[in-house]
Amino acid sequence: MPPTTNSHGRSHSLLLLQRLLNLRDAASPLTLLLDNLEQPARPVISELMTRAKLAKTKIIFLSFSTLRKPREADVFIKATGKDLNAVSRELLSHYPAFQPAAIKDKTVQTVVFIDSLNSLSSAATQSLAVFLSSIITPVVSIVGVYHVDVPVILPKSFNEYEPHPFALLNHLATAILTLSNLQQEIERQKARNRSVVEPEWGLKEDREGVLIGLTEKSKPEDQGGVVINMELRRRSGRAVDEKFILMPCSAAAIKSGLGKLCLVTDHSMFKKPEAEQGEDGEEQPESTFNLGLTEKQRKDREGIVLPYFDAQTDIGAGEGGRILYEMGREDDFDDEEDEI
Repeated sequence: MPPTTNSHGRSHSLLLLQRLLNLRDAASPLTLLLDNLEQPARPVISELMTRAKLAKTKIIFLSFSTLRKPREADVFIKATGKDLNAVSRELLSHYPAFQPAAIKDKTVQTVVFIDSLNSLSSAATQSLAVFLSSIITPVVSIVGVYHVDVPVILPKSFNEYEPHPFALLNHLATAILTLSNLQQEIERQKARNRSVVEPEWGLKEDREGVLIGLTEKSKPEDQGGVVINMELRRRSGRAVDEKFILMPCSAAAIKSGLGKLCLVTDHSMFKKPEAEQGEDGEEQPESTFNLGLTEKQRKDREGIVLPYFDAQTDIGAGEGGRILYEMGREDDFDDEEDEI
């Protein structure tokens, strides 16, 4: 891929993620955040809320497991134990008034954060799609968090042939952000570089007792980093897959700016080695040893006289190309072969 094309693709991928995080142009009506015990979605949610505040977007926080109202939230609604119809009516009461100009400009005026889609899936297994469809409007986007390592309690009336709530959420979502810990991804990359088995943490360790995560201290520049695997589904039906790194602002500097975004390949640990170039700029085959020639080896190669070199000269009389062979002392001359 030419450098210009590569840089254009990288800039385009970063632009798509920034549009998604900034909630611009209605990039994703329903965004699904997949987190786990090793990497909670809290840094990404904080980044989304900070960007929404800068864009003067109203923030509604629908709580199933959060006890306190987040600092950036404008409205805090507790949904635990409530009827979904009542929750839906309360949500709609905080929505902005209908404005045709906003719909035409595709500007998001309100964003609803759902802190636990697992609890919602357990409470409304069979009406999950209906509930989400009823609270999404052209000017309201939904950001929901699904914990992949927390089971969903299905009711006894659940039909085994019905889609699982997680499969349904993956089908409805227009953007899926899978989160993982940066330091753990670095450790996995080190294992891949050594061609050994990749380490696992948390529930995937298959250990009984206390869950032990990553205990090694990361570098200061990697502290708190989140790897985001983005799957953005465009209106054309084409999906865009790319991996990014989000470095959230520290608590002391959160008022001064936003988090830093970059592609995974821009990190020093994940950069691909540049292909070795030959004398004519051609790529050399990958090998564990050097295939190039030194100056002395090149001169020695040019001075080698090939076997039967004299047969390559034109000696006239139609005898060019004949093979000149001198018998050695150990050769056995056969008259019959000579006649043939």
